[in-house]
Amino acid sequence: MDAYIIKGYRSAVGKAKKGGFKNYRSDDLAVDIIKHLIESVPEIDPKTVDDVIVGCANPEGEQGLQIGRLISARALGKEVPGVTINRYCASGLESIAQAVSKIKAGFGEIFIAGGIESMSMIPMTGYKLSPSYKANLENLNYHISMGHTAEAVSDKYGITREASDQFAFESHQKAAAAIDEGKFKDQIVPVEVDDVYVKDGKKITSSHIVNM
Repeated sequence: MDAYIIKGYRSAVGKAKKGGFKNYRSDDLAVDIIKHLIESVPEIDPKTVDDVIVGCANPEGEQGLQIGRLISARALGKEVPGVTINRYCASGLESIAQAVSKIKAGFGEIFIAGGIESMSMIPMTGYKLSPSYKANLENLNYHISMGHTAEAVSDKYGITREASDQFAFESHQKAAAAIDEGKFKDQIVPVEVDDVYVKDGKKITSSHIVNM
């Protein structure tokens, strides 16, 4: 059986610790997007979805507790199963690959797949970094930082810091131009976020839309 991507949506991207989603849970965000997805395809009964596959790089804290199942239950109903998978930065892409594999193998026909992540809610290395002592004895490269990984990639492929900075600069320029031209308007789902905070001893509630 062949597999096809029928629809695809995402939220805007916020700035960690400071952006529009800094106090918004990633499971709430995923539920918003999935509900919008289902509304956009009225031909599909939500109860016929075979599985919701959620990729997450740091599945702990607010993103723990088998978050894939929670997202599925809240967005589609408890009758629809959900699962969380982890392949770090490739978790979202892996979720799509697994959905395709399941369809081709005959394990289902309708899947919702994607990734979630909050770099505001979850610390960079998680709440408890505890690498394996035995694994490190066997190979010191089992656990290395992202900085060391970047240096290793630079050495292996001859990528200079200047070239990296130039690539990043041009990438941001292209993204900004694409947003200005409205090329993402059919992909990004506006999300209403309510913020509650204390100012001068008073409880303040504000609401705003995050759409870019």
